Amino acid sequence: MSATPRILGGRYEVGELVGRGGMADVHAGHDTRLGRPVAIKILRSDLARDPSFLQRFRREAQASAGLNHANIVAVYDSGEDTFVEAAGGTVDIPYIVMEFVDGQTLREILNEEKKVSADEACRIMMGVLSALEYSHSKGIVHRDIKPGNIMVTRGGSVKVMDFGIARALADVGATMTSAQAVVGTARYLSPEQAQGQSVDARTDLYSAGCVLFELLTGRAPFVGEPVSLVYQHIGEQPQPPSLYESSVSPALDAVVLHSLAKGRDDRYQSAADFRADVLAARSGQPISAAAQASTVTSADHTEVVDYPTRRAAATAAAADSTAELDSREPSRSHAGWWALAAVAALAAILGIGYLFMHSPSSPEKVTVASVRGMTYEQAAKTLSPDFTVTKREVADNAAENTVIDQDPAGGTEASRRSDVTLTVSTGPDSVKVPNVVGDAVNEAKAALLAAGVDENHIKISPTKKDDTGLDAGIIAESNPKAGASLGTSSDITLYESSGKATVPDLAGKTASEAAQALYKAHLSIDSKDQVTDRPDEVGKVVYVPDAGKKVNNGSSVTVYIGKSPEKTATATVTQPPSSSAAPSSSSAPATSQSPSSSTQSPSPSPSTSPSSTSPSSTSDGSAMTPSPSQSSSK
Repeated sequence: MSATPRILGGRYEVGELVGRGGMADVHAGHDTRLGRPVAIKILRSDLARDPSFLQRFRREAQASAGLNHANIVAVYDSGEDTFVEAAGGTVDIPYIVMEFVDGQTLREILNEEKKVSADEACRIMMGVLSALEYSHSKGIVHRDIKPGNIMVTRGGSVKVMDFGIARALADVGATMTSAQAVVGTARYLSPEQAQGQSVDARTDLYSAGCVLFELLTGRAPFVGEPVSLVYQHIGEQPQPPSLYESSVSPALDAVVLHSLAKGRDDRYQSAADFRADVLAARSGQPISAAAQASTVTSADHTEVVDYPTRRAAATAAAADSTAELDSREPSRSHAGWWALAAVAALAAILGIGYLFMHSPSSPEKVTVASVRGMTYEQAAKTLSPDFTVTKREVADNAAENTVIDQDPAGGTEASRRSDVTLTVSTGPDSVKVPNVVGDAVNEAKAALLAAGVDENHIKISPTKKDDTGLDAGIIAESNPKAGASLGTSSDITLYESSGKATVPDLAGKTASEAAQALYKAHLSIDSKDQVTDRPDEVGKVVYVPDAGKKVNNGSSVTVYIGKSPEKTATATVTQPPSSSAAPSSSSAPATSQSPSSSTQSPSPSPSTSPSSTSPSSTSDGSAMTPSPSQSSSK
């Protein structure tokens, strides 16, 4: 007998455990009143004993419920449940009822794939920043942006979660430099959090920059033990992502480094600014001047932090100390020593650089080949033995992909391994179509506008695309496709996903094969038994009521699987040894066959109705034999 399910708030049925974090457990759940799946986050009982934490948790849960945005996991309800402990005591444990998201966290995706493409990284980050822009406008700072708190649905949508709890934890006074927070999130900790300072919206943007770095490269900007990570966040400059992943563009390098500036005033000042530069870098458009400047200043903008202060901050972070960090200014002797060391190091670097540049071993000069008129591939192949090649695209009347200019010019001399910039035609008055599949409509329009497409030439088709696996309203296709050249006077048509999937024909498949086919169609299986007298149908799909119909992505599809009818025991008449006592051979079979014939009436065809029949039987399972009165009435 199954245990009675736990019900919260008189309506939320608590299901299986689907996730466990440092502060709460997450269960799959069911809203019995509205008939929808939900996720239920239940706070750990040890945290629920803190009265001040309970008070702030209630307030923050209510604030989170007011965040209504497509890129934020919706909070439906919150409450408290009285839990009886083994010792007999009771404790009120808060819970939050949230939208159930069918997908994976970025942490799971990164664990499987290590990194994602630059285009996908930008798309995901734009969703995260849209969520932060909205939450910041409502006065809510997330404080714990990390891959584990970002989900990507099976349809490609980006969802940020875990808003309220992080805020409540910070308000109690257990700052983000407590061990519980740092151990899990030290890789994404802002310098101000690492030093125990107050936080604001720009704190979230630093953490988002750490996430973008990891999406592009497969590793966080800083790695090491928690204490070491705190040191690095406070006083070390990150390397550009392209150092670890050569395909990252200079523009994306600049965007990431600007987001990771140590001082809050030196970072992006809003999620909207950050998002605009991510979009520009993704589309190959110019980024903001502030971000461009970050690549120049990052190498020499290292903040000098007195070692005792840094050590105190790191120790407080790793040892779960809630004490205030030492705020003393560095002593004059230490500051003077560091200043002298910095000047000496700079002088040494400049001196070595001067000697290197003017030494007899300076790079030899070679003649630059003339490649104007070649295709870009031909030109790059010609120049690559002696030079690095940079591609610059412009609209021109020359044929698409033709080199129309080069710098340095052909016939001039340049240092071996120096850079040659090739200006390549994209064709007459055309733009390159960016990849907008997987974007929301407004994001797709913004990307096209940034790429140079006229707004009047962006068309949204009324025809929705089925069977894409994408959520409704997400762009499933563009015409022309990504990478194609689009004339500035030509239209581009965007097709949205309907969010619908076609139930496939599963007849004859095994239950396992049917489940796999439904999974590929972005559906799930709900299998039921169907009694059949045909051996070839046993264990196979015999009936799917919704076959060929359009249903919502993620829907459960009822599938009837063939099952053998249960065998029924039949009474057997045994001849006694004495022939004189035996009944006549003609009468015995007639009596025993009557119930047999009545129990063998055919069951309905499985192709017409998912039902079954069973023979009359006694409590011990044997077939009933008609009484004499029944026999005589016949």
